[in-house]
Amino acid sequence: MDERSFVVIVERLPEFPEVPLPRRATPGSACFDVHAAEAVVLRRGTVSRVRTGLRMRCPPNTFLEMRPRSGLATQGVLMANAPGTIDHDYSGEVQVPLTYLFDGEFALRAGDRIGQVRLVAEESTRFEVGKVTVVEGRNGGFGSTGR
Repeated sequence: MDERSFVVIVERLPEFPEVPLPRRATPGSACFDVHAAEAVVLRRGTVSRVRTGLRMRCPPNTFLEMRPRSGLATQGVLMANAPGTIDHDYSGEVQVPLTYLFDGEFALRAGDRIGQVRLVAEESTRFEVGKVTVVEGRNGGFGSTGR
C-alpha cells in the first residue's frame, strides 16, 4: 500500500495560545477534531461563525474539508455548509458555521469539539465540452433513486 504523508501547517492566533490543535480522537479516526476557541451561545434561526483560533495551510494540490460532528448533530447542532472547503490559498482563521435546530439556546464552551477536518488530495481535473450519455433511470435528480 502506497502511503503518502502530508504536513498541514497550523498557527494558533495570539489571542488563543491554548486552543487545542486538531487531533484524531482515536487511531482509527478518519478526521481530526477541531475545537471552539471561545464560548458561544447558538440560537435557533441564526448561524454563528464559531472561531477555532487557528490558521491552517495545507500543501499544494490539496485542500482541507471541514465536516460536522455527529455527536453535535444528535443534540440539534448542525454545520450550515457541510462539508466546508478550506482552500490551499486561504490564510485566514478557520471558522465553523453552526446553527441550532431547537427552541431555546445551546451553549458551546471553549474547547468543545465543533467539527472535524480532513485533508483531501486534489487530482488533476479539467472540464471539457462534450455530449453526456444519459443513463436510463438516473436523470430524475433529487431523490430519484428512492428512499
